[in-house]
Amino acid sequence: MASFLGGLRHSSRGFVFHYQSNLCQRSCAIPLYRRTSLIAKAYNITGHSQLQSKSNMSTQRAIQISKTGGTDVLEINQVPIPKPQPGQILVKAAYAGVNFIDTYFRTGLYPVSLPFTLGSEGSGIVEAVGEGVTKYKPGEEVVYYGAGAYTEYLNVPEKAISHIPEGLKLEEAAAILIQGLTALTMLRESYEVKKGDTILIHAAAGGTGLVLVQLAKALGATVIATASSDEKLELARRHGADYLVNYSNGEDAWVKEVLGYTKDGEGVEAVYDGVGKATFEGGLKVAKRKGSLISFGNASGAVEPFKINRLGDKNLKLLRPRLFGYVATQEEFDNYTQELFGYIKSGQLKLNIHKIYPLENIVQAHKDLEGRVTTGKLVLKI
Repeated sequence: MASFLGGLRHSSRGFVFHYQSNLCQRSCAIPLYRRTSLIAKAYNITGHSQLQSKSNMSTQRAIQISKTGGTDVLEINQVPIPKPQPGQILVKAAYAGVNFIDTYFRTGLYPVSLPFTLGSEGSGIVEAVGEGVTKYKPGEEVVYYGAGAYTEYLNVPEKAISHIPEGLKLEEAAAILIQGLTALTMLRESYEVKKGDTILIHAAAGGTGLVLVQLAKALGATVIATASSDEKLELARRHGADYLVNYSNGEDAWVKEVLGYTKDGEGVEAVYDGVGKATFEGGLKVAKRKGSLISFGNASGAVEPFKINRLGDKNLKLLRPRLFGYVATQEEFDNYTQELFGYIKSGQLKLNIHKIYPLENIVQAHKDLEGRVTTGKLVLKI
């Protein structure tokens, strides 16, 4: 007996319905048995490792890609609702954060096995728990990270989930987890910021940038913030930035201005750069001798290859960190998550949600993020 899975695919005409059948012996929109992606394996997220075609299986909506490219490759498909395996929590998603890493998967900058369910973080309600799970119970509000968050239900391993503290809304939890942990781990481990340090934060009005500014100030640093407009710089100032630099005036101008804000023009202890190609060269110029350049994003494009011996001119340290290397264990995730929530509870970290988009508007959300016209965090309402 044939069975079908249907869904919506985005095209130049908008989202159009398409389907697949278990009678299909050739390439279909959604394969009957999906390969587990390399990234999903790294995250231990198994919500959609297999798309099984069974007529009696409940399905859900998920935003997937079956090929890499622009926003036109985004698809809203129907996929099975998974059952929690031992050590897993089945979550009914409420919100998902929209991050640049999602666009890196979509464009192919970070290769994954296809089809791939996008999304890296979210919040929701525990629906069921697998064998051996005792810390979480159905009905509890949780926040989590890992591949496959752009979906209505997903399985999450215990090491990648946490209870939402009292007073924090579901949409706020989804908005802060990855960017908050990214900022906190970089300030603690990529370069350990100390009281009295002067650091440079590029794109300081963006989601991660605003968190970096606030946490760096909480740690006692002097913050030089850059952004592409005076309006964005004003937002960075309201969140604690000490000096403001508009980098749209050209590299020579912003480099000179940044150095002018440092002691004897010697440069900053650390550069936190989520912009990439457009600001990388300038970052090498404004980092002081024995300073650090933390390149964590490619909002303007990937950094072009360069000769590594250039770092020796000032004995610079260059790092390209990924969050999941800092929170790979249960202990690391729990410790950093609790510290992050502590900053929120104390009022030292204030959340800034740019906009909440319905799931159907994922194309616009990605366009807005990549267009660099947003401030704060973008969130999907599942």
